[in-house]
Amino acid sequence: MQHTILIIDDEKKLNDLLSRIIGLEGFRVLQAFTGKDGLKLLQQEDVLLVLSDVKLPDYNGVDLVKVIKEKKPYVEVINLTAYGTIADGVRAIQNGAFNYITKGDDNDKIIPLVNQAIEKAVAQKRTFDEKKKTGAKLGFSSVIGNSKQIQEVVSLARRVAVTNTTVLLLGETGTGKEVFAAAIHNESERRQMPFVAINCSSFTAELLESELFGYKAGAFTGAVKDKKGLLEEGQHGTIFLDEIGEMSLDLQAKLLRVLENKTFIRVGDTQQTKVNIRIIAATNRNLQKEAEAGHFRLDLYYRLSVFTLELPSLNERKGDIELLANYFLKDFATQAGKHQPKMNDEFLTLLNHHNWKGNIRELKNVIERVMILADNDILTADLLPPDFKYANTDSNAVDLATIERHHIQKILARTHGNKAETARLLGIGVTTLYRKLDEYKIAQ
Repeated sequence: MQHTILIIDDEKKLNDLLSRIIGLEGFRVLQAFTGKDGLKLLQQEDVLLVLSDVKLPDYNGVDLVKVIKEKKPYVEVINLTAYGTIADGVRAIQNGAFNYITKGDDNDKIIPLVNQAIEKAVAQKRTFDEKKKTGAKLGFSSVIGNSKQIQEVVSLARRVAVTNTTVLLLGETGTGKEVFAAAIHNESERRQMPFVAINCSSFTAELLESELFGYKAGAFTGAVKDKKGLLEEGQHGTIFLDEIGEMSLDLQAKLLRVLENKTFIRVGDTQQTKVNIRIIAATNRNLQKEAEAGHFRLDLYYRLSVFTLELPSLNERKGDIELLANYFLKDFATQAGKHQPKMNDEFLTLLNHHNWKGNIRELKNVIERVMILADNDILTADLLPPDFKYANTDSNAVDLATIERHHIQKILARTHGNKAETARLLGIGVTTLYRKLDEYKIAQ
C-alpha cells in the first residue's frame, strides 16, 4: 500500500526537492505552502505523516503540530527549521511532534526518520480504526454486571478516567483488571492514542527492562539496531502494567523515575528520553505488605496507589453470574455460527453454587468448554466439569445467602467481633465484610 505524506513549506524549491526525494522512496506526496492549505489537505486525504516548516506565512509550525494531533491523533509530524532552537524543539516534542530537525544539516536523516514515523503512524491508525469499529464497547459498557459491588467500582472508575491520575487496580486473578484498565483509557482524553498492556510476570527482569524502555544497538548480544520500548510506543497513551508486584526492585526504581520525572534511559544509552504517558498498574498481591517485607518499593507503592480500585471477586458478585454466562454463551455461539443455547435451572444453580477460584476467567473457560460439548439448545448439568457438585434444587433447601450469613456470624463470634481478623479468615477485604454485614443485617 502506498502511504501518503504531506509537506507544508512556503519555500517552493525546498518543498519540490523534498517531494522528489520522498517520492522516489515509493511514497505518495502532497504539497501545501500554508498551514491553512495543509490542514485542508489533511482533512481531505488519508495522510499518515506531515513534514512542516516551523516558519509558515500563517502558522507557527510548532503550534501547528498540536492542531494536527487534535484533528488526526494517529498522524505523525516532523518539524523542519532553518534556525533550530532548543526551546522550539522541546515545545514541538511536547506538542506531539515525532521529531524536530534542522534543514540542510539533517538531510541525511530525512528518509530514515520518514520510515520510522510512517511505521509508527500505521500502527496508530490501525488502533484508531479498530476503536472506531468497536465504538462504545471499549468503554465501561464492556464491564458486564448489574450487581451493587461492580457498579460501585465502575462509578469510581468513571470519575478517575477523565483525569491523568495513576491508578492501581487490586483484585484476585481473573476479576477483569485489564478490562477495567482498557475502559479507563477509552473514556479518557487519551482514548485516541495507544493502550499498551504488558504482564510483568511473563518476562525475566532483563527482558522486561528492554521491552519497557527499549535499547541502543550494541547494548547486548543480539542488539543489532536501536529498538523502541513499549513506553515510547505508548507515547501520549496509557501503559497497563499487570502483575506489577512481580517487577524486580531495580526495575521498580526506574519505573519510579518515569512517574516522577516523565523520563527514562534506554538500555545501553546515556541520554534521557522524555515520555508523556499515563500508567495503570494491577496486582493480586498486597503491595503494602510486600513493601513492609522489603519486596516492593514503598515510594513506588505510594506513587502507584494515588487512586486505588478494588475489583470484587466473582464469589462476591454471584448475582452477575447468569448475566456473564449469557454474555459468553452469545459470544461463543456467534463465533461457532450457532444459536445461543439456554441454561436449564439445574445448570444455572450449579454455576451459582460453584466456588469460582478463577473468577470471570474461569467462568469464561467453563462456558467455552460447555459450548464445545453442547449438542442442542438446552444446557444441562452433565455438560459441566466433574468438579461441579450437583446442587440440591429442592425448594426446602437452605439458600446460599443464608449459608453465607451463618458462616460470617460464626467467624465473627470466633474473633469476638474483630472485623479485620474476620475478613482475613474469610479471605475477603474489610470493605467487602462491612458490605455483607449491611446486606445480611448482621449486628455490628
